[in-house]
Amino acid sequence: MCNVRSEHVDLDAVAAIRRERVDWRFKGLPADVFGETVEEVAARRLDLFADGFVGPLVVLDAAALEHNLATMARWCAERGVLLAPHGKTTMAPQLFARQLAHGAWGITAANTSQLRVYRAFGVPRVLLANQLVDPAGLRWLAGELAADPSFEFTCWVDSTAGVARMTEALGSPARPVDVLVELGAPGGRTGARDLATAVEVARAAHASPALRLVGVGGYEGALAHDASDGARSTVDGYLDGLRALALEIHRLFEVDEPIVTAGGSAYFDQVAAKITGSWPFPVRPVLRSGAYVTHDDGFYRAISPLGRTPGAEPFRSALRAWAQVTSRPQDDLALLTLGKRDASFDEGLPEPQVVRGRDGAVRPFDAEVTALNDQHAFVRLPAGSDVEVGDWVGLGLSHPCTVFDKWQLLPVVEGTTVVDLVRTYF
Repeated sequence: MCNVRSEHVDLDAVAAIRRERVDWRFKGLPADVFGETVEEVAARRLDLFADGFVGPLVVLDAAALEHNLATMARWCAERGVLLAPHGKTTMAPQLFARQLAHGAWGITAANTSQLRVYRAFGVPRVLLANQLVDPAGLRWLAGELAADPSFEFTCWVDSTAGVARMTEALGSPARPVDVLVELGAPGGRTGARDLATAVEVARAAHASPALRLVGVGGYEGALAHDASDGARSTVDGYLDGLRALALEIHRLFEVDEPIVTAGGSAYFDQVAAKITGSWPFPVRPVLRSGAYVTHDDGFYRAISPLGRTPGAEPFRSALRAWAQVTSRPQDDLALLTLGKRDASFDEGLPEPQVVRGRDGAVRPFDAEVTALNDQHAFVRLPAGSDVEVGDWVGLGLSHPCTVFDKWQLLPVVEGTTVVDLVRTYF
């Protein structure tokens, strides 16, 4: 259990990250820092290009991180909505601590292994945006709840069978497990497919001696994938259904202020508007948007509410990959030392933005990544391109949720100076 707790996280556990020693496990770092602690490496304020870093390398921009944390906190406060960002985006307790310090109400997880990481670092309030029916996971959870009365946990249920499996596995726990009825939609992900089914699930959860029904939840992002009027209308229709479910089962809730939660990182403006509207009873409206912390240079840049709303302060991409030109076998082709094992590619390929020559000069780079292999990026060059073997290319990345899992230790930079390092736990 935690040794020193703050209002937000276990300070000792987070501080211990900086005492971990750096070695060959952490790709991209200079060999001459091996044996030093994370804290000692950060204190050296090394330069990405002068002090022995090797490519490829993904870094986090310190100013953009702080901007995004403050912008989202302010946006949520102005609209009266709570934020429990999805931690699976980064799996970085140092960033969880900063999100909580900026006012996040909790952190969202997707499975038991993620939850165990959260608890190792003292995250006090967790939403598990998924069903939890594994007996071993439920037994571990019951023990964690019994051992720490301050720990708040909630997960989803979307079937009477799931309620039965949970009840059977938990038996008579010291504390019941809080659950939300999840509403889905045909063709979507998990969640009861219609109101009648969701009501049955709510009744079963309410009747279970091992569970406590505390609200409703869902996820709209699986139903739409762009910012078109049709997509936004689909999202609104789904959110109206979630609201109707909460109203229908409100007498079954076992708390005075039930949770109503939804919200990925694409339509959180619509979610906030729907779940903070007028209610005939008090509710806790909770967003779970997680990608805002780093934003991106692709999918979320195109679809984020703060990028398409006139006058809104947009998020800034805090991710950049650096890779060297390793080959230029054709006039129109360069190969970079960056591939699928280093960068996201599921929601758009990396975007070449700048090139840094051997003289240290940085200039815009007009090119396109057309494909990724495991360890190579294929870059189509315009006619007359002067990029050379050995040059460094800076690339923007799309969909941060599939970047962090490829890096155990990411430098945080101001310009090209490393000012900190962020540890991930996937």
